[in-house]
Amino acid sequence: MPSSTQNLPPQLNLPVAELSLRSGDKGVEVYDELRQKWLLVTPEEWVRQHFVHFLMSHMGVPRSLIANELGIRLNGMSRRCDTVVFDRALSPLMIVEYKAPDIKIDRKVIDQVMRYNTVLKVPYLVVSNGLHHYCIKVDADGNKCQLLTRLPRYEELT
Repeated sequence: MPSSTQNLPPQLNLPVAELSLRSGDKGVEVYDELRQKWLLVTPEEWVRQHFVHFLMSHMGVPRSLIANELGIRLNGMSRRCDTVVFDRALSPLMIVEYKAPDIKIDRKVIDQVMRYNTVLKVPYLVVSNGLHHYCIKVDADGNKCQLLTRLPRYEELT
């Protein structure tokens, strides 16, 4: 653990994650197991790494079926989904959008992930700032949404 742990973002409303941390040239870095590279710990990256760990360790999502920073084309422009979970046939199943803990989850954030879903057409959308987490079930034609009271385990999604 780097000596500058006081520079880490606050404790999140997620289980403790065993993350690999080190001191880098620009500050504390975290190892992203999915992308297999070291990244600067920003508040949003802190949330992403904890949430991905939560998905794998507590929600039963296989590591091989999660991708971070998945590129998509939206209205002719390149965009990146923070995290995408796939089903066993490798079809997108869930988009997860992260914000820093001090960013309120509001309609603007929900609209962002809904726009991404016009491309991927997944049945589950999740937004999290590490403190508050929301899961939305979207019907097959994308016309109706239901806010769920909890995040379903992977086997419930498929």
